[in-house]
Amino acid sequence: MGTGMYGARNLRGRRHRVAVAAIAAAMALGVSACGSDDDGKGGSAGAEKNGRASAEPSGTRARDEARLKAASFTDGESVGTYTASEYALGGPLGDAYTAKPAGCQPLVSLAAEVSDPDPTAQVQRKADVPDEMLGVTVDVTLRGYGNGGAQTVMKALGKAGRDCAGGFTEQRTVARAKYLKVEPAKAPAFASEADESKAYRFTILDVKGKEKLYEYLTVVRSGSTTLAFRAEISSTKDIGGVPPQIMAAQWSKFRAAEG
Repeated sequence: MGTGMYGARNLRGRRHRVAVAAIAAAMALGVSACGSDDDGKGGSAGAEKNGRASAEPSGTRARDEARLKAASFTDGESVGTYTASEYALGGPLGDAYTAKPAGCQPLVSLAAEVSDPDPTAQVQRKADVPDEMLGVTVDVTLRGYGNGGAQTVMKALGKAGRDCAGGFTEQRTVARAKYLKVEPAKAPAFASEADESKAYRFTILDVKGKEKLYEYLTVVRSGSTTLAFRAEISSTKDIGGVPPQIMAAQWSKFRAAEG
């Protein structure tokens, strides 16, 4: 199939991210211009998105983020045939997507902007084969939580997997996607070393309502940290799961960093 066919349909994919990069950057500049420069990022260092005081001191967030960065893939790191890289705009566009009904949200995104509880810190990477325009892309996100937040997230994820098995709607940037089915997927080999793990296979109807696409999500919890892996491909091919070498490499690096 041609590149254009699926590039237009799979709005989570890299081709959509490239198409909207300029718009997203302009929006980010607009927000920065309207905000305070107290924290160097156009917003108040001690405030949440809704204006309430942050429950976590900025020093705690900085320490947590530094810890997660040390445990994450580095930009340009090779993972088998894949290469890890940082997101140019800070993360995948899918982090802003929402679900209807709302109880299905954990299956779509666990980002602070669209899901509770908020993580104290997060680090995001992607892994792909740079020369493969229609190849597999894996979003890799490490999130740290306080006050039992990681356990709460996993509980909500498990409930969503059960309650939303028959499907739900994902509201994307410029369109809606219909999840036809949510099914359990095989857990990674190292799952027995973790405190919890959840894995799902999604059957998704493309935005034109003609083709079925497949995505996979695996989330692993270790203490107060979750490691999430979302795999997608810009075609109707079923890749069979998140590439195990990516998950295993990230898990090993995380365990080594945690000591």
